[in-house]
Amino acid sequence: MKKSNLLEEPVKKLFLRYLMPSISATLVTSIYILADTLMIGRGVGAIGIAALNLLLPLYSLFFGTGMLFGVGGGVLLSISKGKGDEHGAREYFTSALYMAALASVFYVASGHLLFDSVTKFLGRNETMDPYVREYGRILISGAPVFLFSSLLQSFVRNDRAPKTAMAAVISGGVTNVILDYIFIFPMNLGMAGAAAATVTGTCLTLAILLVHLFTRGSSLKIVLRVKGRKAGEILVNGLASFLLETCSGIVMFLFNRQLLAYVGDLGVVVYGIISNSALIVASINNGISQAAQPILAMNYGAGKTERLKETRRMGELAACFAGVVFAGAGMLFPALVTEAFVKPGDEILAMSVPAVRIYFLSFLPMGFNILFSTWFQSVLKPGNALLICLMRGLILSSVLVFLLPMAMGVNGIWAVMPAAELMTLAVCFILLKKQKSVLPENF
Repeated sequence: MKKSNLLEEPVKKLFLRYLMPSISATLVTSIYILADTLMIGRGVGAIGIAALNLLLPLYSLFFGTGMLFGVGGGVLLSISKGKGDEHGAREYFTSALYMAALASVFYVASGHLLFDSVTKFLGRNETMDPYVREYGRILISGAPVFLFSSLLQSFVRNDRAPKTAMAAVISGGVTNVILDYIFIFPMNLGMAGAAAATVTGTCLTLAILLVHLFTRGSSLKIVLRVKGRKAGEILVNGLASFLLETCSGIVMFLFNRQLLAYVGDLGVVVYGIISNSALIVASINNGISQAAQPILAMNYGAGKTERLKETRRMGELAACFAGVVFAGAGMLFPALVTEAFVKPGDEILAMSVPAVRIYFLSFLPMGFNILFSTWFQSVLKPGNALLICLMRGLILSSVLVFLLPMAMGVNGIWAVMPAAELMTLAVCFILLKKQKSVLPENF
């Protein structure tokens, strides 16, 4: 397959060529958890959804660690290629693999040794205990697969093979959905079946991504010796992506604890439905930003500022369209969102309809915040990207999830994300106005 010329081809053509594969890759990745939620809701019950929601911060941690090394290294790899430094690009790839291997060993060992303590901290109670144990043990065992899959998706896209990344995650996602049904319904394996399906599907994704490393056109090669500072550069540049993913897990944990305090298990069930819907929207917005990222990084490395501005404009248009569509869907059809996951009783619907309408407003600014974080990563301003991620994903959410409920009750919990995203967008505009100090030509 002929590879794109990221420095010469028209930006609009390049962006559109990367857009669908990138969205497909990030979207299908979220379907791993979405399929589990749908099948568990129908095959296990509402408490199964609550148990799954308690464990999702661990999935975010594993996947986010892969993004830490993958996006951090992938951006630097593309910039090195833009400068013509092929050996430096290979050093970044090798360093990322070494760090991923170490992280995988740590997560599996510590996860099993500290399982009871970790899951108790996440909110496991007597009602959810058997469901958490069934799913959680398998989820932790699959940590290396989740981590390397996330890492290689980014590197393969940056190696100008977005369709390969798309094929890998679609194949794994379809496998996961099929196995979810087989394991949960005909085989009656419950939560363990859902977890096994997720790990198996991710294994297939990883296998396809690994094949790319051995193709003739691949530049992802391992070198024997790497400079120690390469690892540090990857960590600094990838930290924003790591926080973008893992902070969602932290916020999910805080939401769960607050909902258990205000309305009990039922609130966690409703939040499980909403958070999975939000996962889909965030994945699409991540796909938009990841479509722009290789183009931004390589053209920044080559000093082509006009192409940088045009790429960002394309990303902004796509983020605006996605925000309007998904926020509108939540406002108009809140009951359908709930019914997609469970057979709701009157009590669940009474809580979920206003919750969906309030929470879905966060989708309007969400895409811009994710895009601007990627923008700053791609022009080597990781501090700005980190600030954006911390504002929307940790600082504001963590504060507001305690303050707003005191004034608004449970509706204050649902209003946290719209408020946090809107306030973060204001910070983004301030940072962009200061962009002249980074790129002096009217940025």
